[in-house]
Amino acid sequence: MAEFATIARPYAKALFSLAQEKNQIESWLGELKELAAVVQDEKVIALIEQPEMGASEKAETLKGLVGIKNVELANFITVLAEQKRLLVLPEIYAQYQDLTLIHNNTKSAVVYSAYELSSQQLADVTDILTKRFNSKLDVVAKVAPELIGGIKVEVGDQVLDLSVQGKLNALYATMTN
Repeated sequence: MAEFATIARPYAKALFSLAQEKNQIESWLGELKELAAVVQDEKVIALIEQPEMGASEKAETLKGLVGIKNVELANFITVLAEQKRLLVLPEIYAQYQDLTLIHNNTKSAVVYSAYELSSQQLADVTDILTKRFNSKLDVVAKVAPELIGGIKVEVGDQVLDLSVQGKLNALYATMTN
């Protein structure tokens, strides 16, 4: 999907700049999330790929499905339809979300654990990570049973592996070298 990322980047930047200008960053993020989810549905993909359907008709159908009320965002959908870029919407959303996090001086973090973390455990881990990375964090917790125990954290391109599986892998690498 590197091609989608390249195609989506200028659209995401342009939309983010407009949202920033209109003070609508957060509200547009929510609507973009809905659009991205709808565009990933198989029936909607089939509708978008119909060659006999016009771009404006595709745009109007998509706007109707999500209930887009904002004029600028509606125009953005029309432009994407005319440029045959509607299928890139999930990537545009992802890049717009990244721009929003950067704007808010927040980083996205994924905490993997062997077992589901309680809300208190997740709050404790979030506090520790916030201090460690010296930034606000948008934390998502995921269960990864293959870790055996402990946690593994991904913040941007940094990985902090404190799992039993990670330690076993390090031990194996040490013993084989």
